[in-house]
Amino acid sequence: MVNTPANKSMHAITPNRRKFLSLAGKSLGLAALSSATVASLLKEVVAASKSIAHLTPEQAAMDEDYWSIIQNSFSVTRGIINLNNGGVSPSPRLVTEALVRYIWQQEDATAYTMWQILEPQSETIRTGLAEMFGCDREEIAITRNASESLEVLLMGMDFKSGDEILTTTQDYPRMLTTLRQREKREGLVLKLVQIPIPPKNLAEITAAFARGITSRTRLILMAHQVNITGQITPVKAVCEMARAKGIETVVDGAHSFAQFNFQQKDLGCDYFGTSLHKWLYAPKGTGLLFVKRDKIAKIWPLMAAESKQANDIRKFEEIGTHSAAPKLAIGEALLFHNGIGGKRKEARLRYLSRYWMNRLKDLPKVRFNTSFDPQQSCAIANVDIAGVNPSAIGSYLFDKHRIFTTPIIHEEFQGLRITPNVYTTLAELDRFSNVMESIARKGLPA
Repeated sequence: MVNTPANKSMHAITPNRRKFLSLAGKSLGLAALSSATVASLLKEVVAASKSIAHLTPEQAAMDEDYWSIIQNSFSVTRGIINLNNGGVSPSPRLVTEALVRYIWQQEDATAYTMWQILEPQSETIRTGLAEMFGCDREEIAITRNASESLEVLLMGMDFKSGDEILTTTQDYPRMLTTLRQREKREGLVLKLVQIPIPPKNLAEITAAFARGITSRTRLILMAHQVNITGQITPVKAVCEMARAKGIETVVDGAHSFAQFNFQQKDLGCDYFGTSLHKWLYAPKGTGLLFVKRDKIAKIWPLMAAESKQANDIRKFEEIGTHSAAPKLAIGEALLFHNGIGGKRKEARLRYLSRYWMNRLKDLPKVRFNTSFDPQQSCAIANVDIAGVNPSAIGSYLFDKHRIFTTPIIHEEFQGLRITPNVYTTLAELDRFSNVMESIARKGLPA
């Protein structure tokens, strides 16, 4: 849309603010504005990051003075130890402040303000997301979550009866349900392979996919990080194998995006979908869909779009009237993420997971369903105490100690999914580890 004079006048930027935003977000290409409160909050993060710029990411991961500033960027309660950040994560205060400000803006002459002033600014957000993912901005659609992004792909591809879609028994339930619906309606075949829990190496996962491929395989759906174990998968190896056989690849990056550092070139996939309200800390109900530019035309949108949009990535955003505010506040989430630095954030998340994992690894009855190999896991891990039901452990942790975790009961394994975040303190992980040690040695209290 055209940036009208009215549009410009309502969003004039002072020279000082322009200089600050340029410094804080220069790697983003973002033109998003920040209120004085948001600017102040972001300035703290940027200044703190400068103070440890001389450290490697691994060294910075252990600098508790630095991470205390990041922890205080969130408004989370300390009355609950939240170790369930896998499903959805709290946003830092600057993102929430921005979201509220955008909501108030769109409540003023809404039909004009929202559609003529705010919505056009989402193009700047598209650019920032494309820069982070390392692709063309015309290959990025802004969606509401990973499920929507992946449903666009799985429901929008043309298949014929007998065509096979290959994925794993540990894939996300909603995606399996989507493909099973197409099985029933159209006669395509959903084929599932098992991957080790955990594998000795990544080659075992690649080999499992290789064994599952047949002459009728048309698509491979692969989780970049398995949501129930935290297992990072060898996406690039599988995508290269698939491409050599003329098979397309959809990567479910619901948990990987902004948790550990990578770009599209590191994956080599044809399609990618993720949520932004997990590890990017964007507002709830925000997601990203990547479609290679030469493949956009062949994917049907979930909601009908005009024929003139056939090659336009925006056709996947046709969902009817919706708030502009969550989209725009993605900009502040990008600024926060880049203020910390992707590699530094990844190192801290892995440091936190290894902190509690190393505390528990030598205890009797404790078994990990997640590899300690840094190439295979980051922030998410799954732990089991033999002979003790994970749901019972989860209830005890919360009811008696206000520690929030995620019990996982799967056909192939069971355990507790533990997911700390950058706002998690070492003292909180110590409290969790102390309770788990007691359960491992003595069992649950009667």
